[in-house]
Amino acid sequence: MPSTVEQLSPTRVKITVEVPFADLKPSMDKAYAEVAKSVNIPGFRRGKVPPVVIDQRFGRGVIIQEAFNDSWQSFYGAAVTENNLSPLAQPDVEVTKLEDGDIIEFTAEVDVRPEFELPDFASLEAEVDALDVPDTLVDEQIDVLRNRFGSRETVERPAADGDVVTINLVASRDGEPLADATASDVEHTIGSGQMLDGLDEAVTGLSAGESATFASTLVSGPLKDEEADIEVTVTKVQASELPDADDEFAQEASEFDTIEELRASIQDRLTRIARLEQASQARDAVLETLVGQVDIEVPEHLLNSEIDARRNQITEQLAQAGLTVERYLADIGEDQTEDEFWVDLEQRSTQALKAQIILDKVAEERSVDVDQNDFTQHIIRKAQADGVPPQQVADHLNEHPHHIEEYMLEIRRGKALAMIVESATVTDSDGSVIELAKLRDDGSYADSEAGLVDDAGEAAEQPVDEKVEEPTA
Repeated sequence: MPSTVEQLSPTRVKITVEVPFADLKPSMDKAYAEVAKSVNIPGFRRGKVPPVVIDQRFGRGVIIQEAFNDSWQSFYGAAVTENNLSPLAQPDVEVTKLEDGDIIEFTAEVDVRPEFELPDFASLEAEVDALDVPDTLVDEQIDVLRNRFGSRETVERPAADGDVVTINLVASRDGEPLADATASDVEHTIGSGQMLDGLDEAVTGLSAGESATFASTLVSGPLKDEEADIEVTVTKVQASELPDADDEFAQEASEFDTIEELRASIQDRLTRIARLEQASQARDAVLETLVGQVDIEVPEHLLNSEIDARRNQITEQLAQAGLTVERYLADIGEDQTEDEFWVDLEQRSTQALKAQIILDKVAEERSVDVDQNDFTQHIIRKAQADGVPPQQVADHLNEHPHHIEEYMLEIRRGKALAMIVESATVTDSDGSVIELAKLRDDGSYADSEAGLVDDAGEAAEQPVDEKVEEPTA
């Protein structure tokens, strides 16, 4: 099966493939059999209609077309392998010659990975933020526990700072209540600064049954960001009684005997979380450095397709939320025009595709493979991120098997990036070298390099005792 390749650009080729009809025969026989089973022709049993009769009744061209549709991908795949190409997308296929009984020729134009050299990963350097777990963060966690083990008592006095009030809210403008701008039986802790601006000041000093009106900006609903007059009515005032942060509290709220042991445990947990966040930052920083050092051209067709897909997704999501790009940027406090937003999207899409192309080459050259444990761990991590049972993710893959290949690519790229990060030199803003190769999945350090940072910048995970039925391809 001869094939030739014409280089249309550094990132696009045209493959011409000649297929002898002898190689097409299995698919021709299959096409004849399928048609024979689906038609009723007088004088012939279903499924026993001879090919010559089918040709007379439906035309031989129909059979050739069906046979080609059934087989071109295998011929195309063989040509790709024969010519050592790395396609990045699906090809545009066109039949260019048909000599019945002799050959069928087709062309396939496709974006391919451009040729480029990878730098020495050991030369890569990146800097991340130094670990910062202040005592105030530990205090906040202690306060969360104190609130969990605290109690409330309904009091018959004006509400004060720290009290929990139950309130009803009615928004109006020019004396007319606004639809979809009311709320009932809402609990609010005075001094928390949550909900509406001016609410804390309005309810302070009110007793149950009393009301006050204040001006504010709505923070949710169809009238979000609209100015309105808010009437708040207090229906209940509760005083919070929190336990002291002492040894007795530590024994009640945890397995520790002293408050210092509890604080040390929280400090350790927060430090491990910070290490994992630092590792994620290191992954991104190393990848950004690598992409900046590799000069490659992103295929135009592939890039345009990626940009269109991202643009459509964003536009649909904003439309569902009743937002425009301009309104969205204002809501998140981004000092950007709509044009600048879309230009930034194109730049990020370009960088993302560059990163994928580079990581795929690394995975290929370093023979990075994906085993069953990698796949299982990826399913579990995705389930945790989505807040669903792992089996739900596995079931989804069984229903949509084409996503399995996407997962495999994602895992393989993650492992390739881990290999790169381990070779690079990563320091924090204090100048200390970060030993990412020894970081475990729980944020602690291993004595050996058994727990290496892997897929998506996370550490290699330990066996999980949760059984997940693997999806079938």
